[in-house]
Amino acid sequence: QFLESIPQRLWQTMGKVCTDMWEGYTNAVTEFAAAHPEVSVEVVVDRFHVAENYRECVDKLRKQECRRLKKELSEAQYAEIQGVLWPIRKNSADLTAEEQEKLQHLFEYSPDLKLAYTFREELTSIFELPLTKAEAKEQISAWQSKVSRSALTCFDKFLTTLDNWLDKIVNYFAG
Repeated sequence: QFLESIPQRLWQTMGKVCTDMWEGYTNAVTEFAAAHPEVSVEVVVDRFHVAENYRECVDKLRKQECRRLKKELSEAQYAEIQGVLWPIRKNSADLTAEEQEKLQHLFEYSPDLKLAYTFREELTSIFELPLTKAEAKEQISAWQSKVSRSALTCFDKFLTTLDNWLDKIVNYFAG
């Protein structure tokens, strides 16, 4: 209904539709374009929702690892890593020296979490590059393969998301 409410004289100006990864929205855009030959739109999955998905993978692993470490470490050792919630959610370039040190302590106790954080940072950096769609698809697919070959399972759901949405995700990148 929303798309139909756009004045017909503007339909030809519609080039891209940015959305999250809900099929209801993407299907509505596809159906609208199919019903109106003068409309040519490209569905772009917005970067925010992509990042939210893969960052959540690391956050879930952080929670699991912190629960495990609370049981395994002494109180003094665990105190060194308390308060990692916000530092681990930050991009590495935005960390203070104190936050970097706290994460280093955590990563010494949890190599898997360090690897997951590294993978997250690598994917974020891809989205920062001025890539074509083809280059982005190649780099994201290479990242996906590297993650798949690792022993980590925290990204499994996101890897499936990439399988299902990659073409619309890379529409984020300039032609």
